Amino acid sequence: MEEIKKKHIAILGSTGSIGTQALEVIQANPDRFQVEVLTAQNNCDLLIEQAIAFKPNAVVIGNENHYDKVFDALDRLDIKVYAGENALSSVVQMDSIDLVLTALVGYAGLKPTIKAIESGKPIALANKETMVVAGELVTALAEQHGVNIYPVDSEHSAIFQCLVGEFHNPIEKIILTASGGPFRGKDTNFLKTVTKEQALKHPNWDMGAKITIDSASLMNKGLEVIEAKWLFNLKQEQIEVIVHPQSIIHSIVQFEDGSMKAQMGLPDMKLPIQFAMTYPERIKTDFPRFDFLNYPALTFEQADTKTFRNLALAFEALKQGGNMSCILNAANEVAVEKFLKDEISFLGMSDVVEACMQKVSFVKRPTYEDYVFTDEETRKIAFEHII
Repeated sequence: MEEIKKKHIAILGSTGSIGTQALEVIQANPDRFQVEVLTAQNNCDLLIEQAIAFKPNAVVIGNENHYDKVFDALDRLDIKVYAGENALSSVVQMDSIDLVLTALVGYAGLKPTIKAIESGKPIALANKETMVVAGELVTALAEQHGVNIYPVDSEHSAIFQCLVGEFHNPIEKIILTASGGPFRGKDTNFLKTVTKEQALKHPNWDMGAKITIDSASLMNKGLEVIEAKWLFNLKQEQIEVIVHPQSIIHSIVQFEDGSMKAQMGLPDMKLPIQFAMTYPERIKTDFPRFDFLNYPALTFEQADTKTFRNLALAFEALKQGGNMSCILNAANEVAVEKFLKDEISFLGMSDVVEACMQKVSFVKRPTYEDYVFTDEETRKIAFEHII
């Protein structure tokens, strides 16, 4: 039997929800994968633990204050230790890396993803904000360098899986499914008083705090709409969102002949992570299997964009184009951070985003430098609005 060549993986954000699940996939398939790089921003204890277990070539701790602790723990294992934002952008260019899994949270994922693409590294993209902030720039760079971007978000992975073997057939539209989050069906009077503890209880998915809050506000679905536009080269009118509370159908593609393909399965992020890491192969797993008899009814509802304004704001940002999605993302990151600190209300997050979209300078054809400036300006205005 021919020996399988191991794929050397760099995991950016290895201590987060996606990163830890990616390591579970790797641990279950040691004959297929080798961890080459692990990175974390602040969680140095878990990073050290992961590095001892998986013995990567290098680790990066984003917060330079933790460098000595990580270095002292790993130096004896001959694991290279780096620190800081610039190190993150440098390490992704290592020749030994076969695939970069970008699992960082938020805007922080943009620069290292760009550097990895410029170095010709295929990307498994779990950081949707990279596409939201600078989708036009990132997709152009990927095309220029002949780099494939494999989506890890369950919805975009579903679309990608439905398109395998269909890339030559034009898409009529895609339908992104949303669970509706913990506040599905609630009105604005209810939402005025919800707490972060309530918002962090997602009914179907186990995710990090930022993405869980985004799911509760439907901003996550808005970001996915923008990401889908760039990943699949779509127009705004080709993207639809529908609420599907059971989270079994992960998304749908409709083709020009009217036929539809859906990708289905139990909610488990390890499946899209693994598919991105093994494509074009599917490899055996012991993940729980879906049984139709346990789900006698799959239901669908229209998304409530009047109550959950973030989804409407995301569609508006997509319509305006330019740096507007970058503004939307930066304002939302500040708003979510403040909500998690009990400094603004749940509905106040949408107010912050809307205010920034009205106040921050609009740039029709932004460069990378414009995105950097827009992100900084938006965060400043968002903080001012909250204060």
